[in-house]
Amino acid sequence: MTGTPPPLSRRTVPPGLLRPRRAPDEAGIVHIGLGNFHRAHQAVYTAHAIDRRPGPWGIIGVAPRSRGITARLRGQDHLYTVLELAPGPVHASVPGVLVGSFAAADAPEAVTDAIAAPGTRIVTLTVTEKGYSYSAASRGLDFDDARVLADLRQDAPACTVIGQIARGLERRVQTHGAPLAILSCDNLAHNGAHTCRLVTEFISATPPGIRDELLPWMAESVTFPSSMVDRIVPATTGAHRALVRERFDVSDSVPVPAEPFSMWVMEDNFPAGRPEWEAGGAMFSDNVADYEALKLRLLNGTHSLIAYLGLLSGHRDIAAAVRAPEIERAARAVMAEDYLPTLHVPDGVDVGRYTEELFSRFGNPMIGHQSATVASDGSLKLPIRITEPLRFHASRGRVPRHIALTVAAYIRCLAVPGGYDHVALGRISDPAADRLAALGSGCPDGARLAKAVFTESGIFAPEVNEQAAFAEAVAELLDALDHYGVAGAITAAQGSALPGPELPAAST
Repeated sequence: MTGTPPPLSRRTVPPGLLRPRRAPDEAGIVHIGLGNFHRAHQAVYTAHAIDRRPGPWGIIGVAPRSRGITARLRGQDHLYTVLELAPGPVHASVPGVLVGSFAAADAPEAVTDAIAAPGTRIVTLTVTEKGYSYSAASRGLDFDDARVLADLRQDAPACTVIGQIARGLERRVQTHGAPLAILSCDNLAHNGAHTCRLVTEFISATPPGIRDELLPWMAESVTFPSSMVDRIVPATTGAHRALVRERFDVSDSVPVPAEPFSMWVMEDNFPAGRPEWEAGGAMFSDNVADYEALKLRLLNGTHSLIAYLGLLSGHRDIAAAVRAPEIERAARAVMAEDYLPTLHVPDGVDVGRYTEELFSRFGNPMIGHQSATVASDGSLKLPIRITEPLRFHASRGRVPRHIALTVAAYIRCLAVPGGYDHVALGRISDPAADRLAALGSGCPDGARLAKAVFTESGIFAPEVNEQAAFAEAVAELLDALDHYGVAGAITAAQGSALPGPELPAAST
């Protein structure tokens, strides 16, 4: 390789990597949330589908805010390299299904136009938990959010995802009324019903002339299939760009690293048709909820525990954290004791094999999944992951102590005077960070801090806040983290009392 390699494009793409070889003729999917996960997951499945059976399934990608990603993709014919990273050879592919992209912040009306376009048959979403303008306390649309209220006034283009979907549906029913599927691909329990409820609540709060026409049409013509998505996709680094240059002699400004594992389970409810996603290994089921719960609890819930304990132990990435024997012990315990009893394991899933595969995935040293990234937005993620398990255990008179440890470690990472202080390990982004830091400044011990979090932070639902025994366990484990470190707190989580002074504290 000599000189500067050319940018990735349809002319320079390395032989054998592009799928499908010809760009789709028509855009049938609008995707909101043009991040790494979508480009390594749904876009890859769509590339396999079109490769098997061509159809009008090109994707228009909408980045809610980032102008950079759309500009870089346009400069590469909307191509990028997916790098599957694991010990051993690197497998690479180039999905060729994106046919356009734009940033909603620059062109908010374009979102409405894209959703309303007659050729659009499916709208997919990967906007993370925060993108749904959801209130854990009310379990519905957050009408205290100023952006939601601004969108409801309809005197400017919508800026929330729920508002944008509602405006697109309104335009659609007024122009042609063709059916549509809206497919959430985010880590939310019952994500199809959840999205439908939020969109319906938004439309119900609009003036009568709009909602009276829109709601009956939506009930007849718009579906909200539930889905479960699973693939660990970390952030792109300079090392990933260098790998593409070295391996393929092209310059890719937006490669996507990913683990080899990928899974997608959906309800098959697409009134305007869909790609043949089975070609990429997607599964269709009437029992998506069980797959959702399996993933949200065993993978995501455990991931959160590993991330918070890892940060408190000084581990920058998940693979290093889960290799620490005490953290692996806690992770296995939260799965086996607190999450597994709450699940209906889907038919055909070997839960023992699934669990061991999770630990192999967590420990993949090639991924470099940052602990702070996994730890971010805990105020939005944890209520979704722990509320149902807490309800299950409370009905049986049991306190799930390793879930309590998860919450305690989350609080200890963020509810500290002056805010999160592990800057060298990466930044934790959380909408409740300032609230938690303020509570931490005013509460010198675990009991008072736990009480304040459950009564004043607004993070958890009422049924969580009202579980006194769970709050007491969180308080106890907060004190254990403060006085005995991570190893001592893990030991405490396995019993009913704080560890004795003879136990060694974990290094922090």
